[in-house]
Amino acid sequence: MLSLMRVVFAITFFAHGTQKILGFPASNMNPAAFSLPWIAGVLELVGGALLIVGLFTRPVAFVLSGLMAFAYFMAHAPKSFFPALNGGDAAILFCFGFLYLVFAGAGSISLDAFRKRTSTANDTGLTGAPRRA
Repeated sequence: MLSLMRVVFAITFFAHGTQKILGFPASNMNPAAFSLPWIAGVLELVGGALLIVGLFTRPVAFVLSGLMAFAYFMAHAPKSFFPALNGGDAAILFCFGFLYLVFAGAGSISLDAFRKRTSTANDTGLTGAPRRA
């Protein structure tokens, strides 16, 4: 279930990046290169893609959690104290969902888990590869 949650969060988040950077799905967003919305879009695109496959999950989730906290306090909180009124519901949910992934990891269906299994197998000599001294 952890892997499923990671993938669903990541695909939803990735879509925000494709909208800002690639214009898909079509929107009126077209942030100027190197502006704050553009940087956020790049992080959403690249970070979302990495989380979809579960690669470098903990550090990527840490960065994205911070991005969403920053987005909430910069873009939403000044409008109203209440998330239901300021449109910041998604930013809060992404922030804490990613923060959970920092501590929980990627789950068993991920490139992180595959890399760990491969590394452990190599260290124990199970693959027939020469052992490192």
